[in-house]
Amino acid sequence: MRILRSSSRPAQGKSHALRALVLGWTLGICAFATGAHAASEASAPQTAAEPAVHARKAHHVVEPKVVERKVVEHRKIVHRKVVHRKVVHRVVVRKPVERKVIERRTRVVHRRVVHHEAAHAVRRPIHAVMHEVPHAPGPLPAELSRTSFSEDPISLASGSALVIDARTHQVLLSKDAGDVRPIASLTKLMTAAVVLDAHQPMDQPIEITDQDIDTLKWSSSRLRPGMVFTREELLKLALMSSENRAAHALARNYPGGLAACIAAMNRKAASLGMLHTHYIEPTGLSPQNQSTASDLAKLVGAVYSYPLIRQFSTHPKSTVTAGRYELQFRNTDHLIFNRGWDILLQKTGYINEAGHCLVLNTVVQGRNVIVVLLDAWGRYAHFVDAERIRNWMQTSGRTLLTRVDPIPGAEARTQTVDD
Repeated sequence: MRILRSSSRPAQGKSHALRALVLGWTLGICAFATGAHAASEASAPQTAAEPAVHARKAHHVVEPKVVERKVVEHRKIVHRKVVHRKVVHRVVVRKPVERKVIERRTRVVHRRVVHHEAAHAVRRPIHAVMHEVPHAPGPLPAELSRTSFSEDPISLASGSALVIDARTHQVLLSKDAGDVRPIASLTKLMTAAVVLDAHQPMDQPIEITDQDIDTLKWSSSRLRPGMVFTREELLKLALMSSENRAAHALARNYPGGLAACIAAMNRKAASLGMLHTHYIEPTGLSPQNQSTASDLAKLVGAVYSYPLIRQFSTHPKSTVTAGRYELQFRNTDHLIFNRGWDILLQKTGYINEAGHCLVLNTVVQGRNVIVVLLDAWGRYAHFVDAERIRNWMQTSGRTLLTRVDPIPGAEARTQTVDD
């Protein structure tokens, strides 16, 4: 045993020495590795330093966000203060605005008062002339016969208007009565007059053809080509319902044809003293059929002597037969159906260029008057104007100055109108 122990000691010493050597080599390798790692970091700053830079950048990016949030929150607070100041500023500024509105209202009221005084100032001379009208029999004073009502005292919607006494031709109201305007279907009054002047058989059948179709305005009609009517029926439809094909068929069957009928219409206008009137076709669809309110008043007075024109123009409604068809027609004048009117003769008209037109021979307050209205805009504007004229004559008759009633076998007697 001793021999073994003694022999084993040198081996144990060698193992310790070996362990120390291994440990030394390990420490040396670790030291070398540490130095190499440090050297590698120092030799490659761009690659190894990037994570740190990014880390710092990320850190710096986070910090500005916090600062910006604070700034934003601070701005919000400042913005609220500014908005609050604006509201307070608006409240302060509202008072001068209210003062301006009050001043403007005051000015408008002042203008209305001045306008009202001016209106009274215009009416006073009329009242003064009224009181000066003589009540004793005698001729009509010259100053009254020259009096004009061009100021349109009832504010008519029509561009031209004229109201005259049918017996004495005294002008009761005039508004641009000399202006030349298109007259639309008022043309049919002259067409009917020359057709009746030709003294053709009224029971003669006339066929509607393609020549009677309107190619200017392409207006509609229930009178179709091939339908046959008597001359009397066509005359009634032309005057009552303002049928364009009926009027054209009448002119086409005039002795000598359509051209001869138009020539006769212009000749008759000249013979009646209608110096500003011209016709180029028989229906009124052309805007070149033109006249004035003064000329049309002469025409209404002249055609009043035709019984058929008076009868057919004031007929409310009628039914005509065309083969197996029965056609019903109504009068285009709505005043015909109004019981408050006593209309002896009438005619309406409308095209875009002429506006709404109306002529009447009627009786108001026992006085026979002729009313001419041209160029009224609005579907019922001409009827409303006629109502205004009638009410004006009924309720404000004092503005009609005088009424002259000639007595057979005696001198004309001047009377004042007291309505």
